[in-house]
Amino acid sequence: MLKRILDVFVVLVAFFVFLPVMLIVSIKVAKHLGKPVLFKQNRPGLNGEVFEMIKFRTMKDKYDQSGVLLPDSERLTPFGLKLRSSSLDELPGLWNVLKGDMSLVGPRPLLVEYLPLYSSEQAKRHNVRPGITGWAQVNGRNAISWEEKFKLDVWYVQNQSLWLDIKILFLTAYKIFKKENIEHSVAEELARFKGSHK
Repeated sequence: MLKRILDVFVVLVAFFVFLPVMLIVSIKVAKHLGKPVLFKQNRPGLNGEVFEMIKFRTMKDKYDQSGVLLPDSERLTPFGLKLRSSSLDELPGLWNVLKGDMSLVGPRPLLVEYLPLYSSEQAKRHNVRPGITGWAQVNGRNAISWEEKFKLDVWYVQNQSLWLDIKILFLTAYKIFKKENIEHSVAEELARFKGSHK
């Protein structure tokens, strides 16, 4: 209950504070990437139930001669990568938090296609609402392996508390400001989970 109260309070304040930023980002996304400015995709949430997550768009719609969508690495622009590295693309996710699909802090909601690839231990990351930021994000982000991320996610699930959430929120703000663990290649940004080796 306290976690949900913290989520709603912080989101309402954040909407007020970041509204001008969101308007500016919307204009820049429309200019550099076109419309729509929002990216929507189904992601697994609490107990693996699917919800529609929203973010600012970071990739162009590019197709090959056969009309097939090009790989992510060929559609992500320098502007889009900069938007991701700043984490500003996550701001629309505050709406998901307000709706209750997500929390401010929790394991990152990944692709639905990953669900059958998790081990029983890794699947515990879905025992809580996914978050805009999480324990894995402040302990390596894309600089660590999938297995390390999932271990950190499960540790969070087993040790979550209001104070831990507050700590993660402050660490997230600090790391974004200091630009720690966000200088990564396109390959690292777009690498997909293919299952853990037994």
